[in-house]
Amino acid sequence: MKAYLDADNQIRLFRPDCNMERMNDSMARLHMPSFDSDAYIACIKELLRVDKSWIPEGEGYSLYIRPTAISTYAYVGVGPTKSAKLYTILSPVGPYYPSGFAPIKLLADDKYVRAWPGGTGNTKVGGNYGPTIKPQMEAAEKGYTQVLWLFGEEHFITEVGTMNLFFVWEKPEGGLELVTPPLDRGDILPGVTRRSVLDLVREWGGMEVNERNCTMAEVVSAVEEGRMVESFGTGTAAVLCPVAEINYNGAILPLPLKSGGVSGELCQRLWDAMADIHYGRQEHEWSVLVEE
Repeated sequence: MKAYLDADNQIRLFRPDCNMERMNDSMARLHMPSFDSDAYIACIKELLRVDKSWIPEGEGYSLYIRPTAISTYAYVGVGPTKSAKLYTILSPVGPYYPSGFAPIKLLADDKYVRAWPGGTGNTKVGGNYGPTIKPQMEAAEKGYTQVLWLFGEEHFITEVGTMNLFFVWEKPEGGLELVTPPLDRGDILPGVTRRSVLDLVREWGGMEVNERNCTMAEVVSAVEEGRMVESFGTGTAAVLCPVAEINYNGAILPLPLKSGGVSGELCQRLWDAMADIHYGRQEHEWSVLVEE
């Protein structure tokens, strides 16, 4: 979750209710106590009023808000906690990638697996992130920004490092499709930005929107047959990030970008729309004003 300063120097939160919903789901998965979402949002608002001076100004800048819970039960062993601490970490941030809103390259490899159905891949728990550091460093050494995690012998697409992944392509039978992997397998984090992108594109119309299983074979076919239109990742940190290339087991798959630009048309439109909501240039129910 992030806090933004609008043109009138007012603090705005983006969809805090969705973030609280996801955190309560994560707490339940760890058999930790739930909390009152509205009360916690009220606490975060008060914290932001106190620490407003830490919120950086300017496009692409924000205050990263990390609601956190840890067990405080004085017991060494594996079992349900009887006490927990709920607290909030704040971090001023700029653009997630040094290149800013610019295309990135992904390394898709089946050597490692991020998550497994029935595990915790769909929850915000620390155990999801530690095991990804080594593969991420290996990808960086090869010149790639993030790892594209694959699953199963079919090489189902899951997610990208800290982002959910989207493709826009022309279907073999005709018509545009926006596709992103589904949540029902339980190995993909239900990103709030992901949810927002799906909501916006469905509202705009103009293409079919599907949350469904898709494989690297589909991506390869779309690229080789000239049906690929664009690809981008979404997440709280990066917001939206165009993808220019995927290395799939040594084969380079170039992904289209708008002529003379750094992204595809849909990614750019979404970026502009999300920024307008984040910084209060467009009044929207997702933008929650923190009254001072």
